[in-house]
Amino acid sequence: MTDLPAAFFLQDAIHVAPRLLGYRLLVDGRELTITQTEAYCGESDTACHAHHGRTKRTEMLYRRGGHVYVYLCYGIHSLLNIITGPEDDPQGVLIRCCEGAEGPGKLTRALGIDLSFNGLDILTTERIDLCKGPSCAYDMAPRVGIGYASPEDQLRPWRFIRKGE
Repeated sequence: MTDLPAAFFLQDAIHVAPRLLGYRLLVDGRELTITQTEAYCGESDTACHAHHGRTKRTEMLYRRGGHVYVYLCYGIHSLLNIITGPEDDPQGVLIRCCEGAEGPGKLTRALGIDLSFNGLDILTTERIDLCKGPSCAYDMAPRVGIGYASPEDQLRPWRFIRKGE
């Protein structure tokens, strides 16, 4: 269970993503500090999985903010996202990097996060927790690995990187 209030997760992904930098991600006694996130902002964002609407795969994105969305990338890597915004407004924050795990697949592997985490409510589950860390300055950059998105969406500076990373 996180120490963040439910209202925190009801904000747009673009506001939540930079604020998660420096938070500690705890899973089964393992802990990593978040150093990089990316925002995905609904059906109009061609980089967001919800761009094509509701499907079995994207249904999780339409839940109320605070749920965990884990999906398999390239059939190999489980990637961790935190859903944000109100129910039926599909947004999420990809946890891209943590200290000691430079990459979204590496961090889920280091923490033992797999598809069984998909759908958990971070406000009530004891399997995964977010704990406040120190506030930190950050840089913004384009998101990574979204060559399928429109040129405009590829260039949006919606990747947030803790200063010094």
